[in-house]
Amino acid sequence: MKLQEMLGIKYPFIQGGMAHIATGEFAAAVSMAGGLGLIGAGGMTAEELAVHIDYLEERTDKPFGVNLMLMNPYADEMADLLIEKKVPIVTTGAGNPAKYIDKWKEAGMKVFPVVPNPSLALRMERLGVDGVIAEGSEAGGHIGQMTTMTLIPQVVDRVSIPVIAAGGIASGKQMLACEMLGAVGFQLGTILLATTECPVHENFKEKLMKSNDTQVTVIGNRCGIPIRLLKNEMTREYLEKENEGWDKYQLEEFTLGALRKAVHEGDITRGSLMAGLTVGQIRDVVSVEERMEQLYSEYLKEKSAFKNGN
Repeated sequence: MKLQEMLGIKYPFIQGGMAHIATGEFAAAVSMAGGLGLIGAGGMTAEELAVHIDYLEERTDKPFGVNLMLMNPYADEMADLLIEKKVPIVTTGAGNPAKYIDKWKEAGMKVFPVVPNPSLALRMERLGVDGVIAEGSEAGGHIGQMTTMTLIPQVVDRVSIPVIAAGGIASGKQMLACEMLGAVGFQLGTILLATTECPVHENFKEKLMKSNDTQVTVIGNRCGIPIRLLKNEMTREYLEKENEGWDKYQLEEFTLGALRKAVHEGDITRGSLMAGLTVGQIRDVVSVEERMEQLYSEYLKEKSAFKNGN
């Protein structure tokens, strides 16, 4: 079953649940444009999440969901809030959502955990989830160790539920490649940052368009919390402190508020500019509707060419 049929959407796209970026307003724009908009609960309190859900529901009757970041200190409260608010679809990240799945399913919700490896995907299938989002290390933000090209086929081989590809997807060719490996749909993150409706600061968008493959790095490897983002003064200092032996808690304190600085204040020097390896493919800022239509048209063109042997 293709993602459009599963979720009742026009395009086979799920918008990534990016903390401080995936607001109710942005998710509504994505849903109205034909994708599945997600509110990113990372960085929110349960009360703030409720406000964003209400805002979204007032603006669209299209399908939508919430991404619950399991490291959020309010995750338990939020898990119950999703049931109370009758949120139809939930994705999860940064952990194992096992303790919530039964009650979500009893409430009639569709559940799609983000997984970085086949083993977690198999555990999620055994717990009765509707599908998994297999995210390769090409993605922005918190990442696993496996690349999309190695992760997708191994997850598809291990599970019988639908697999959605994520990480390093910003063109029709990349989408077709993931489909050939068994994916039924695609999660988009970095490519949607460069849209007019995306609430990131204009400085962030300009930086994205001017960046290339040499300007992306990963921090946090030594303390087990790898994060992919654009290079700047903050990342250089972070890597120096990692080499000096700073522990996980010292490094978390060092980056406290850095994502908010980048997203809301436009601080491209000290902010955390989370972005994936597709930054070299971003050269303009267009509406969400234009971006998704463009990507889907590219995908159909590439698929047709492949079928015709071109």
